[in-house]
Amino acid sequence: METARSAERQRTAAERRRRELLEAADRVVLRDGPQASMNAIAAEAGITKPILYRHFGDKGGLYRALAKRHTDALLSALRAALDAPADRRERVESTLDTYLAAIEARPQVYRFLMHPADGAAADTAPSPEQGFDVGRHSAPLLRRLGEELGQVIAERVDLGPDSEQMARIWGHGIVGMMHAAGDWWLGDRPCSRERLVSSLADLLWGRLAETGDLQGGPGF
Repeated sequence: METARSAERQRTAAERRRRELLEAADRVVLRDGPQASMNAIAAEAGITKPILYRHFGDKGGLYRALAKRHTDALLSALRAALDAPADRRERVESTLDTYLAAIEARPQVYRFLMHPADGAAADTAPSPEQGFDVGRHSAPLLRRLGEELGQVIAERVDLGPDSEQMARIWGHGIVGMMHAAGDWWLGDRPCSRERLVSSLADLLWGRLAETGDLQGGPGF
């Protein structure tokens, strides 16, 4: 029994320490964006880099942990927007706005997750961290968002005989649209966020305006 208690205490302490390290990493990412390095994160946490490696393995492991942390928060906010007491068009616009507001509020976090290679200066010697493969890590993040959104659509909208497959197609398509449009907008700022939300909602609105809610579902 004492062995079990000791193991539980160790597990709880390890989880708490991991959260503290992720919070330190978040602070560095908010400050440095794509230039955030394992050295800077270790210094912020008051530890050596080997200890950071012990918890996360490498920058890829830390990236995945931070991506999960921020994706969980984003998905929670998107679900809240989808469940808000409003008509369907308003919920569509609110969901799009929630995503865009999130990347606008923390652009350095977004750039770290989606464009870490931007931190590599052209006139500096290559380092192991500059070899970080963003595509290998960001693609699963977007795929997860697409699957989650597809599940939300499947729970709410009647898309006919192939409703589940169609919902997955819509989920990944909408995430791809939000990501591409948001990435362009965050960099160039060609219009207001409100204008972008309205324009994207117009693009989505065709079949959504005609499709009924799934019987017995939470509605959309």
